[in-house]
Amino acid sequence: MRYRRRLRSRIIISFALFGLGLTAVFAISAVLLRDWLEDKLIGEALAKNVADYSQQFYADPSQDLAKFQKIQGFVFSERKFANVPFAWRDLANGVYDLNEPDGKGGREVYKVAVRKDEHYWFFLQYDTAQEKHAQRLLLMGLVLAVLAFSILSLVIGSWLSVRVMSPVIDLASRVQAMSRSGKPELLQQHFADDEVGQLAATLDDYSNRLTEMVQRDREFNADVSHELRTPLAVIASTTELLQGSPELTDKLRERLKRIERAVRQSTELIDALLLLSRRERQAPTDGETTDVAKVVEQVVDAQRPHINNKPVQVRVEIEGALATAAPSSVVAVALSNLIGNAFKYTQAGEVIVTVGYGRVTIEDTGPGIKPEDADKLFERGVRGTTVGKGGGLGLAIVRRLCELYGWNVTLAPRPQGGATATLQFASPA
Repeated sequence: MRYRRRLRSRIIISFALFGLGLTAVFAISAVLLRDWLEDKLIGEALAKNVADYSQQFYADPSQDLAKFQKIQGFVFSERKFANVPFAWRDLANGVYDLNEPDGKGGREVYKVAVRKDEHYWFFLQYDTAQEKHAQRLLLMGLVLAVLAFSILSLVIGSWLSVRVMSPVIDLASRVQAMSRSGKPELLQQHFADDEVGQLAATLDDYSNRLTEMVQRDREFNADVSHELRTPLAVIASTTELLQGSPELTDKLRERLKRIERAVRQSTELIDALLLLSRRERQAPTDGETTDVAKVVEQVVDAQRPHINNKPVQVRVEIEGALATAAPSSVVAVALSNLIGNAFKYTQAGEVIVTVGYGRVTIEDTGPGIKPEDADKLFERGVRGTTVGKGGGLGLAIVRRLCELYGWNVTLAPRPQGGATATLQFASPA
């Protein structure tokens, strides 16, 4: 079925059906026209001949009437009507097609012209066996002609489809090559000024506008990243200097640590978003391998303010060593969204973060999620029905990072209540 949906296949099938239909209509028309002409001409000739036959008989009954190879004449007087063949007795004046048993297991097909008056009945019998045989031969010939023209139409359709589709296939190949290389190329110059050329020109215009838009987007992201890093660096350095002051109270020192964690998270998020904005097909690693367990501990520590004074117990269980070929900032952003959601939406109970066997699992006792909504929550702008505010972007960023690095992230209801988030890492190269 997929082959039939191809444009080239539609051209071939359409051309073949057109050839088959046209030759079939021609063949049927030829057969019908031949039958109609044969009946009309033979019928008119027999009607005229039987009239002449009767006039000749009345002119000289003793004269031998003309004999023909395929026509036999019969005259029956008023005293010998009983000798008339049974099939002829009730026929009125005119020409008829008769089909009777021939006494040998077959059928005798012939025409008979009838002329009756009050004294004599005249009949001319015309043997149509030869015509019927010729008709069968004509029908066989037309069937063979229909088949031959259908095959010819199929061959011509295949050849024409190649010629017609050649520029379209060339255009598709060039677009695919351009998509794989990521380098825009003008297409219109390779095609004639026809419909395909107009399509190529439209694609060129769209490609130019899209390239300009992507370039502006990249420049904007780079500029924003650079401009944001500068104040963050100032905040980080100032915080570090303040923490070295001996006059700080414990309360102020804790607040400075929170500022330091926020700066680190902002820097990591900027790095991740800038990475995603490049739309690379494969994530760059620069040979960096990250200890996931260490990042988990940092993220849990950074996300603890979401718990505040809620009666929530946090447990981090390390079941085995886990490393992944990715920057620590990217791993931190992915885990921050998952662990941060668990902290924010769990009002009481516990949050368990388990590291090992190639994955990180976050279990919470929050309001949970519906099974049918689990996959939708990773879509941009989609939020769950749990209490809280947000734009529905965090999980969408996590999924895009997973696609970039070959990871897998899932959400599912927890059997004991709450939700379970799992981040499955790819093996380090």
